[in-house]
This record gives sequence, structure tokens and C-alpha cells, in this order.
Amino acid sequence: MDSQPSLDLQSPEDDGALTLADYAQTAYLEYALSVVKGRALPDVSDGQKPVQRRILYSMSRMGLGFGGANGTVGAKPVKSARVVGDVLGRFHPHSDQAAYDALVRMAQDFSQRYPLVDGQGNFGSRDGDGAAAMRYTEARLARITSLLLDEIDEGTVDFIPNYDGSTEEPRLLPARLPFTLLNGASGIAVGLATEIPSHNLREVADACVALIKANGKLTDDELFALVPGPDYPGGAQIISSAADIADAYRTGRGSLKVRARWKIEELARGQWQLVVNELPPGVSSQKVLEEIEELTNPKIRAGKKALSAEQTQLKAAVLSLLDVVRDESSKDAPVRLVFEPKTSRISQDEFTTMLLSQTSLESSSSINLTMVGIDGKPTQKSLRQMLNEWIAFREITVEKRSRHRLGKVQDRIHILEGRQLVLLNIDEVIAIIRAAEDPKAALIARFNLSDRQAEDILEIRLRQLARLEAIKIEQELKGLREEQKKLEDILASPAALRRLLVKEIEADAKSFEDARRTLIQAEKRAVAEVRVVDEPVTVIVSQKGWVRTQKGWASERAAGAAAPEYTFKSGDALYGAFECRSVDTLLVFGTAKDKGVRVYSVPVASLPGGRGDGQPVTTLIDLDSGTHVAHYFAGPLGASLLLANTGGYGFIAAVENMVSRQRGGKAFIDVGEGEQLCRPSLVGGAGGAEPMPAATHVACASTGGRILTFEIGELKALPKGGRGLTLIDLEAKDTLAGAAAYTRSVKIEGIGRGGKEREETLEIRTLNNARGARARKGKAADLGFKPSAVVRVL
Repeated sequence: MDSQPSLDLQSPEDDGALTLADYAQTAYLEYALSVVKGRALPDVSDGQKPVQRRILYSMSRMGLGFGGANGTVGAKPVKSARVVGDVLGRFHPHSDQAAYDALVRMAQDFSQRYPLVDGQGNFGSRDGDGAAAMRYTEARLARITSLLLDEIDEGTVDFIPNYDGSTEEPRLLPARLPFTLLNGASGIAVGLATEIPSHNLREVADACVALIKANGKLTDDELFALVPGPDYPGGAQIISSAADIADAYRTGRGSLKVRARWKIEELARGQWQLVVNELPPGVSSQKVLEEIEELTNPKIRAGKKALSAEQTQLKAAVLSLLDVVRDESSKDAPVRLVFEPKTSRISQDEFTTMLLSQTSLESSSSINLTMVGIDGKPTQKSLRQMLNEWIAFREITVEKRSRHRLGKVQDRIHILEGRQLVLLNIDEVIAIIRAAEDPKAALIARFNLSDRQAEDILEIRLRQLARLEAIKIEQELKGLREEQKKLEDILASPAALRRLLVKEIEADAKSFEDARRTLIQAEKRAVAEVRVVDEPVTVIVSQKGWVRTQKGWASERAAGAAAPEYTFKSGDALYGAFECRSVDTLLVFGTAKDKGVRVYSVPVASLPGGRGDGQPVTTLIDLDSGTHVAHYFAGPLGASLLLANTGGYGFIAAVENMVSRQRGGKAFIDVGEGEQLCRPSLVGGAGGAEPMPAATHVACASTGGRILTFEIGELKALPKGGRGLTLIDLEAKDTLAGAAAYTRSVKIEGIGRGGKEREETLEIRTLNNARGARARKGKAADLGFKPSAVVRVL
């Protein structure tokens, strides 16, 4: 087959031209920045994404905010379609559904801790029900949006042209409190994501005040005492420790454990029921009901022919405790999930533990404090950085507002001083106006007025020349001069500016504070404990991976009884019979892939019993693709194994270090290119009718017929796995057939002439002849066959 022609991307002859690679890089970078800063991430200054900011500003322009003397009189709501149309036409030329979705989320009290939009109509539910079409719902601004919009016309923020240059929109909103923390945010950008939880307004305000008063020198412990953790819209309980929450706030990233809150309702005749009334964030009543349905009526997994033992066992455990579950949520009770036990004699703690561990009633809530900073760069920030940057933004905002107001005050004083001068010389002013051809110039020349003052005098009404008006002017001037002095003091003194900042934050917090909804109380994660009868069993594993258990231990049979004979499918044979207990664990070792071996764990109690052929072990684990099962071991968590590979390396590890709660197991053993795991050998700690004593030495045999023994103390125990130390120095093209820990004897298995299976037991005297230090070459042994495995006998 002809090879494909290569694509020659030559540099352009024109120095000003861009190569395709440079153009693609530039275009993608511009797109990524557009998504990051223009869509997905909130700004630390006002906590809003661009679409949210545009919706709020557009609604403010439409007069949909609160007014009146105390800002308590709300505007009449208008159709949401009208709001969306104004937003699209003036500021946000994107999908109408995208704008409406953003509007809906700002109106949902289960999505935002402090909703910014007061919606009327169906705005969806936490069960995933969508909002009604925009032509049916109505909206206006919530009262708390005054903290975002009240100062927008006071020179506090910069305005930029809209998308077509026909009008202007604010770059930011002059937020009087850090809404980034109050309502949180969630979004996915290009290469960045954010997940900011909501917080309590009073706690955040207190933290801001404390930081301002301490001039940024507040300790972490003091800061985290003021902001102990998130405050979710739906309440619930954070069970993570204070240290975990502090680490998340300190680094800007973490995960918190959150569980539902419930109460026990006593019924007649000693009956009781558990009622859940608060759910973790992102969890709905519908989701919990679906999980209960999946537990009690499980579906066969893809690629399987029957329910797994785990599914069957879990179904039986749930049905033994749970009788009825129903959703009684209503308008008066947003969340009310009722769980009735099978019988009132069931332990309430056991019942709640089962529900928490098997459903989303206990789940994780991530924290990722990524946002656009005050410098315009999207970064992940700590809680302290967020608050400090908002305080810096607020200081700039108040300074701009003060300068803007000072200019207005000075301009008004200037006008009033001109009017005051006119009132003192009213007759002369009237005469000049009547006689002069150019009254304005004449007034300026006679009374040394400015152009602005002269223009104002010429436009003044006669009623404003009354004696009462002079008194009003004097009073207004007095008030304006006092205000001017205060504003000048604020602009001249950073300390005065900070005092004003503190005063305003405390006033706003007092107006809008509410009680914390989310309880913060550290608890241990709920773990469902399946009760297993602790009894002796024998785990029987075939060479083709069929596994089953038999009650009791074969070695406990009466003296003189024949050794047990196990039957298997045609072409299959015994791999091993492990005497252990029903509370122990079966370890399954896979073949090597990507220079690593995964170890899978299966509780012995979940293995099939009876006299049949058992069950393929692959139905009990999620075997890594491209691998198959190589070896097995069943025993207690305290047992330890010698794990060696064909490259001549090995180490000791305890069973408890290899156990994983995941069906996909855990990567534990490292091997070299082309190497595989040898059969694991028991070092000590296993049970059985006649437990093996703790091993004292290690025997290694290579496929080339060399044997080396050494003291087991020369090996290391690796709790986290790895490759281990060199066991035997192998010749080129030679490999390790196996390694076994022993006290007195080992058995070497192999293949003799004609492919016949051979084995030979080596006692301690023979083994002592091959004694040496670890990592030596060992001694050649005349076994008469090629070794393939080494098994411990005693």
C-alpha cells in the first residue's frame, strides 16, 4: 500500500501572514478566554456571570426593582418574555432559552441562597421539573438586588458599549456585599470549572468587617470561626470535620460530606417512621426514590446474565428493614420523604445508617473557588483572597462614589452661592436683566459670577425669589457644606474610608440577615454493615476461575477420612482450597498491564455456596480490560503474603493493604516490561484448622533451575505496594519461576520431559544447602524438570 503524502506546512513568504498553526492557536485561545470570562465564571467583585449581570441591569432599566422611602415598595411584575426580549435586544445576543434559564435559576429559592429575581408562576422544582414557558411566568427584581444596583448611577462602575454600540452596559455591578460567596456559582469553562457553595449573609458580612478592622491581619482560625462553612439553600448537615472545611477554604478546593436531616415521628401502638425534611445540595426527592427502587428492584447489569451476588445481598438487606417509602412533599413542606420500617423492633440507628449509606441522603459536595479576579484573570482563590479582593473592589467603589457625590455637592453649592448673591441684590439683578442687551454677560461682569451661575439665575422662577426661599437656600448650603467636609475627609483618609465601609456593611447585614440553615456538626460517614455469621468455611477456586465455598474445614474431618475430592467442569481443575472464615476476604490478582498488577477483593460471605460448580469470579469484580485472572488467596485481613514477579523482585504486604471497596480493585504491584506476578505465598497470619506458623525464610527458584534461600528479615513490607527488592540475581533470559516463604519445607512444581507435570518437595536440610544472602545467584539444582512454581508446604 502506498504511503500517504506528508503535509508540508511551510512558513509563509509574507512576514505579516500567520501560519495555520499560529492562527488556530490564537483563535482557540480567544475562544477559551471568551468562554471563561464571558460565560462560565463569576466575577469576584459582584458574583455575577455576564448573562446574570445583563438580566439584572436590564430589569433595573425597566423599573422592576423596589422603591419607596425605605425601598420596600415593589414594582409590578412583567412577563418573563418581555424581560428576555429586552436582554437579547440590548445586551445579550444569544439564545432566548439560555437567557431564560439564567433568569429562572436566579428566581429559584432551592438553587440560590438569596434569590435575585422574584418570580411568579411555575419556576420549576428541585425534583428536576422545568419552569413554565416564558410567556406564562412573570418576574421582577427581589429586594436584595438593591445591594447590587442602587449605586450604579453614582459613578461607581465603568460602562462599556454593548454588542452593537447602540447603548452601554456596566462592566461590573457595584455590589455592597460579596455575592460570589452569598449565592455561590457553578460553571464549566475551557480548561476551568467552578463550584462555589452559598454562604450565610451575616457570617460573610462579619468576616468582611473583621478583615477590614484587622487590616488584613486576621488569622485563619479567627476567619474560619466567623465563616464556619457553607450554608446551602436546602439546609442539610455538613458532617465533615472543621479541619477538612478549613483546608478547603485555605486551598480553594475540597470536598465536603453532607447528609440529609430527618426526624423520627412516633405513631400509635409503638410504631414509628423516619421523615426526611432537608436534603443535601443537588439531591432531589425523586432521585432518592429512584435509588430506593434500584435497590429493591435491581436491574441486570449490561453484559451480565443474572443479578450479581452483591445486588442480591443488598436487595435482601434493604427489604429486611424497609417496608414503605413515599413522597409527601407539598407547598407547605417542600421536602417530606417518609420511610416506614418493616417492624417497629428494628433499631432506628441501623435503619438510618442503611438509608444514608445506600442513597444520596448522604453525599459529597465539592468546593472549587475559581473565578475571575479583580485583576481580570481567572484563578482559583482561597476564602481569604476572595474576601480581600472584594474589600479592595468595595474600597474603590466607595471612593468613586464619594468623588462622584463630592462633584455633585460642589456643583450644587456653586449654584446656590450664585442664587444667594442674587437674593441679596435682587432689585439690581432685575434692573440689569430688564436693561441689558446681554443680561448673562452683564451679570457675570457685575457680580463676578460663573457662566453656570449666570445661566441658572436667568432660568430661575420668580417664586424662588421669595424671602422664604432665601432661608431654604441657607439651610441647604449648610447641609451641603457639612456633607462636602465629610466626603473630603473620606477621600483624604483611608481610615475614614474603612470606617464608612464597616458602617455600610453592618447596616446592609442588619437589613437582610437571616438564620443559618445548614447545620455544621462533624459525624462519621454512614457505612452499612452487613451482618455475617462468623463461621469456618473453605473457599474452593478452580484454575479457570470458578469459585464457591463449603462450610467447615476439610482438615477437621475425622482421622482416617479420605482427603476431599472437589468436582469441576470438564477440563477444569483445582487451583486452591483456602481454609478461612466467612468474615474474611478473597483476593484476586490480575495479569500485568501497563507495568502494573491490580488486586481485586471480594468478601467471602458474598461467594456462592452449595455443591454446584460455583460462580465465575469475573462476575464479582470489574476486571481491567485486556487482562485476565492469574492468582487467588483467601484469608483474614491480618494475613501477610510474599508477592514476587518473574523479573526477580518481591516484597511482603498484608491482606488489609490490598483490600479495596471498589469492584475495579486497586493497582498495587509494579512489574517490569514483559514480567508477570508469581503465585503469592503465605507468610503468616492465616487461619484454618492447623494454621501455618510464621515463615522464617524465603525460597526462590528460577526457570533455569537455580535455587536461593535467605532469611525473610531481608525483605521489606510495603503497605502501599510497589516492585520491592531483588530476590535473586537472574542470568540473562532466565526468569523467576516462583518464591515461597517457609519454615521447614517447600514444593517445587514444573514440567518434565514429554510435558508431564512434575513436583518435588524440598526439606529444610536441602534448602539450607542453597542458603545465601538476598539478591545472590543461588545454586544450580538437579531437579530433572523445569520449575514453574514454588509452593509453601510448612
